[in-house]
Amino acid sequence: MPSKRKLIVGNWKVNPDSAAEAKRIIKETKKAVASLKRTDVVACPPYVYSNLVLSAKSKTPLELGVQNVWTEPRGSFTGEIGAPMLRDIGVSWVIIGHSERRAMGETDEQVAKKSFEVIEAGMNAIVCVGEKVHDAQGAYLDPLKEQIRNSLSKISKKSVKQLVIAYEPVWAIGAKDAMDPAVVQEMTIFIKKVLSDIYGQDEASSVRILYGGSANFRNAPEIITKGGVDGLLVGRESVNPSGFAEMLKVVDAL
Repeated sequence: MPSKRKLIVGNWKVNPDSAAEAKRIIKETKKAVASLKRTDVVACPPYVYSNLVLSAKSKTPLELGVQNVWTEPRGSFTGEIGAPMLRDIGVSWVIIGHSERRAMGETDEQVAKKSFEVIEAGMNAIVCVGEKVHDAQGAYLDPLKEQIRNSLSKISKKSVKQLVIAYEPVWAIGAKDAMDPAVVQEMTIFIKKVLSDIYGQDEASSVRILYGGSANFRNAPEIITKGGVDGLLVGRESVNPSGFAEMLKVVDAL
């Protein structure tokens, strides 16, 4: 099987404050993406800035993602956005089950329904999983396994090609340092084993696994090479154009 292309997903969260600043970030990101050879890049801005990424897509391989979606495709759900709407405007990727949304009460069942809707609409689902604590005894492994199984309960074997898993240990998000690459590798192997149990080894091996949690251009190479992941889910660094550009450069060179 050919090696998977690396994938870097920028989760802008609720940033920046203005369209002018969003345009600047996109402009700089476009420059960085244009020279990449082996790396796919997805920008996930707030909904209101989606059109700015779309206008950039015609001139660069930068892809558009969003940070959330509703559990139903349409209906009386004030303030929500259905998957078919996103696909219709050119969205290709959707982050689902981010720890910050889970902290607001989003359940594994909702994550499963959202993932199904995204894949049904023809987009790619970036399903986030991760433990809140990381104890030396490994007590977190069974709950994490259950979270993965529950969150993927509506994704069929034939749809695995549209699935990406983003492993984001909750305790490492926004921390000073990322998780040790050796531990990232252990968790990557664990996640691949869970996926193999669900879908079979061949299908599971096609799923790209990302790491998320305090990644930057300095630690990205070790996280990917020693951690055994296929890319990164990047938060604060994705709205820092110079740092994000450097990250893309060093990752693409791996």
